[in-house]
Amino acid sequence: MTETPTAHTPAPEQARAQFTVPAQHPMVTVLGSGDALLRVIERAFPAADIHVRGNEISAAGDPVDVALIARVFDEMMLVLRTGQPMTEDAVERSIAMLKASDNGTSDGPETPAQVLTQNILSSRGRTIRPKTLNQKRYVDAIDKHTIVFGIGPAGTGKTYLAMAKAVQALQSKQVNRIILTRPAVEAGERLGFLPGTLYEKIDPYLRPLYDALHDMLDPDSIPRLMAAGTIEVAPLAYMRGRTLNDAFIILDEAQNTSPEQMKMFLTRLGFESKIVITGDVTQVDLPNGQKSGLRQVQEILEGVDDVHFSRLSSQDVVRHKLVGRIVDAYEQYDNQHGTENGTHKGGRGRTGAKAPQGK
Repeated sequence: MTETPTAHTPAPEQARAQFTVPAQHPMVTVLGSGDALLRVIERAFPAADIHVRGNEISAAGDPVDVALIARVFDEMMLVLRTGQPMTEDAVERSIAMLKASDNGTSDGPETPAQVLTQNILSSRGRTIRPKTLNQKRYVDAIDKHTIVFGIGPAGTGKTYLAMAKAVQALQSKQVNRIILTRPAVEAGERLGFLPGTLYEKIDPYLRPLYDALHDMLDPDSIPRLMAAGTIEVAPLAYMRGRTLNDAFIILDEAQNTSPEQMKMFLTRLGFESKIVITGDVTQVDLPNGQKSGLRQVQEILEGVDDVHFSRLSSQDVVRHKLVGRIVDAYEQYDNQHGTENGTHKGGRGRTGAKAPQGK
């Protein structure tokens, strides 16, 4: 898009830009069905006037807004040239990245097109890609470091992206096996109260990992890979005493590890292996106020060579938009009341309730 000063507008500080969509790109791919993508841009820049005539798009208004609008369309075209369609969510995230870059709150050179076109894994007719700048940096960190911690709220893609990188590493023969594990502690429940055999008790806690695998691999191949030991899904307790060589290892729900469990797991690292540890320190389900190993390990390993901490936020939530707002609302409440998840630190139950005294 090219910018030119506006000679005949009432406000002398206004600017105008014009953009021509190449003939090989139908306008519907740029504007969206029912102009849905155009509406997203108009909502983001309400003071600007955006007009479409044929394959010509023009924008007029504040020079800063016009420059950003021009960059939005440029980035959209870069994405469309790769054959990847633009979505309303992708346009919103592109605008947010460009605004952050423009006002100096972005701390890197990455562009929206670089983020949105980075393919991690293609499987069963769909491609898994990062959707936010922090997600891209998280994925890049997994490539560069031996141990990576992905810490952030629910819905930020911590585990899903790690799983995609694990499958990619297996398919490209960077590793010989994938090991997926998580502690069998969830939301105050106890395994002993669940019916069935030990496997049947454990299975519900590992089910999210199976679900992600089914998204990324042919479901018929998963039992064969598990029978051969190429993919192992097991509770964290099963890792004790082992050395894990030539493997991509993921510890999920790591906020529910004790400090001792975290140390045990980290020291399982063998040769030619990679570890990714994911968790949400705002959702610790350990009993009796027990300290989380994921919280403690940040104090111990921050700054250690070849260990990287990727921190995601509500801005990286890729579920329903309301999830990000819920995360923000809880964080704001906790900041105002000195609580964690609406509960006083060190205690459980209703806000203001004292923690039970140990005997």
